[in-house]
Amino acid sequence: MKQHQASITVRTRGRGLVDVTPEVQAAVRASGVRTGLAVVFCRHTSCSLVIQENADPGARRDVERFLERLAPEGDPAYEHVAEGLDDAPSHLRSAVTRTSESIPVAGGVLALGTWQALWLCEHRVRPHARTLLVHVTGE
Repeated sequence: MKQHQASITVRTRGRGLVDVTPEVQAAVRASGVRTGLAVVFCRHTSCSLVIQENADPGARRDVERFLERLAPEGDPAYEHVAEGLDDAPSHLRSAVTRTSESIPVAGGVLALGTWQALWLCEHRVRPHARTLLVHVTGE
């Protein structure tokens, strides 16, 4: 069984979703694994990962608006605001999404559905450099 790890740096423009599928797919190709599993782990607490539709930009905007309603900025109940009004909401949004995704590898590629992509959800207002660790195992 083969194992391969790659680190990917994603530069965000601030709050929003960034399609990281091509970068993760490149790591899968570099692994040489034809059949297996890719685990993508986000090494941060104020951004997250989701598998979501890649065709209609409205689906992405709906996810963003839902997360904003779920954990709005400026709630007086928040205690963790040391880094600004987006501090607590970014951590809460990350808590209800995921810090990792496991995606099967079939035929040497990610076995995502036709309308699926892997998105990094940047929950902070300012741009950041985010690190994803991709671990691929299989044959």
